This record gives sequence, structure tokens and C-alpha cells, in this order.
Amino acid sequence: MITIYHNPRCKKSRAGLQALETYTKSFEIKEYLTKDPFTVEDLTDILIMLKKKPEEIIRKQEEYFKSELKGKTFSDKEWIKIMIENPKIIQRPIVVKDHLAVIGDPIENIEKLF
Repeated sequence: MITIYHNPRCKKSRAGLQALETYTKSFEIKEYLTKDPFTVEDLTDILIMLKKKPEEIIRKQEEYFKSELKGKTFSDKEWIKIMIENPKIIQRPIVVKDHLAVIGDPIENIEKLF
């Protein structure tokens, strides 16, 4: 099963979706900002598959990050809670295939799953 965590309002996420469609038509789209919010379990599993710490997938150019989080130190559990409450700060899109995941920016990362 392939899943893309997607924000349809994001240019990079739309490009990732389009790239994924060149490899397969069989995947699930999860709009994590609106219809399909992350759970602690989802995000924890994705971080394991990405082989990344929570802070490594934060969009540091987001206004919320700059105004509220920049320069502060949080535990991994605290970062996950912050990310769930403020999902716009999560890099996107995230594509999961079996037990592997990549951040689809740049879109060439998606190729690593195929």
C-alpha cells in the first residue's frame, strides 16, 4: 500500500502527487491538514520510516515556527505534539510505501520508493 500525505494547496505537494502518479495509479491520498489529521502513532511510525527526528521534518520557513518555536528546545514527544497541533509546519508531501517513507521535496526522492 502506498500513501501520500498531501496538502492540495501546496505547490510542492501537488508536484509530489503528480510525480507519484507517474509511478503508480494505486495509492491513497491523506489530506492531513483537513480530512485526515495525523495521530501520534501515525507520525511516530512515519518518523521511524523516514529515519528522522521530529525536528528534522519541520518547515522552518513557516511563520508559526519563526514566531513561536525558533530557538527553543523540545523533546521528540513535545515536537510530535506541536506538529500534530500545527501540521502546516510538517514538510510535505510525505510518501509511504510498505515500511519506507520519503519526503517528496525534491520530487526525485519519490523515485527511491520504486
